[in-house]
Amino acid sequence: MLDLLKGVRVVELTTIVLGPMAGQMLGDFGAEVVKVEAPNGDLARYVDPRSKAGASSMFANNNRNKKSIALDLKTEEGRAILLKLVDGADVFLHNMRLQAVERLGFGPAALRARNPKLVYCSAIGFGSDGPYAARPAYDDVIQAASGIARLPTYTGNDPSYVPGVIADKIAALYAANAISAALVGRERTGTGCEIEVPMFEVMTSFVMTEHMAAASFDEAAPAGYQRLLNRHRRPFPTSDGWIAVLPYTERHWRKTFEELGRADVVAQPWFGDATDRSRHVGEMYEVLGQEMPKRSTGDWIATFERLDVPHSRVSGLDDLLNDPHLQAVGFFEPTDDLESRVRSVPQPVRFRTSPSGPDRRAPELGEDGPALLTELGYGADAIRELEDRGVLGRGTRQQTEDV
Repeated sequence: MLDLLKGVRVVELTTIVLGPMAGQMLGDFGAEVVKVEAPNGDLARYVDPRSKAGASSMFANNNRNKKSIALDLKTEEGRAILLKLVDGADVFLHNMRLQAVERLGFGPAALRARNPKLVYCSAIGFGSDGPYAARPAYDDVIQAASGIARLPTYTGNDPSYVPGVIADKIAALYAANAISAALVGRERTGTGCEIEVPMFEVMTSFVMTEHMAAASFDEAAPAGYQRLLNRHRRPFPTSDGWIAVLPYTERHWRKTFEELGRADVVAQPWFGDATDRSRHVGEMYEVLGQEMPKRSTGDWIATFERLDVPHSRVSGLDDLLNDPHLQAVGFFEPTDDLESRVRSVPQPVRFRTSPSGPDRRAPELGEDGPALLTELGYGADAIRELEDRGVLGRGTRQQTEDV
């Protein structure tokens, strides 16, 4: 944990991945992040695999450096406690549907009227000004809506999802970045602001940055960056595995084809011009695909290392756990004392000259509730009464929803 955002309090009313990952990034940078959960807890707590103590890997890897308070927000007392937390907060982050957050009384107008310095961030599915605003949104839905799932069809395959929660995680990066910028802006102006991070628009931006292509200049032109959509652009099979290789400059391509004994390609009249060469990139990829199976992956790695041509072994998930570079930088070392935890996914950005300390493990459900209420002025008897009545939750309860 760093101390770059020390003194900033974030009240996070989020679940699953998008909001929790954004909040964790702020916590990694030193903010005090108070995660507000329902009495049953964030659904991600119950996703397998879990440790012997019942802790979920998904929850642990998206909720370090946070405190947890479990509140029944269907009760007047629970809502009152959340409002008191927000009164002393710098940031409010939620990923609820806008209608739901407004029904609870936690919309941006209401909270910023109480706390004008508040940075209010809604991490939602679709922008509030459009016709899709009320739709439920999950990662697969956003991958489909934003074009991600359709991209494989341009290379002759069926639509497919990226096998990861890519839309949630990319939107989380945008949210954390926007919140950080808003905090800097508040230092200059003295007032907070309202931020909306819609997954659909975020992922459309993510997809179309390169794929606008000719459509950037001609309304009648089709979208699509052809180098990326070429069916020959893919990891290539070797004699014993797979390799990725990307000759990018003329020098890269020339050295590669000379190594392959394919002077015929270098001799083509289009080879020496970058624009013409880009029009023939599919042909060059096809040549690579013909040649790669003739040697082993290790041989090609040594060859491309010698030629200084961009390349990589095609790693599997288990390969990453044993990757020599990641081992050398201590990437998967545990960052908390969670029972049975032998590896964790860390904050990958390194601030070389900023002081840092140990991370705080992902919290147990509601473990910080009594301490937070004490800060807000509640006495011990009042806290016990709230616990007895179920307004203040503590400990993991049985989860009955599908996860």
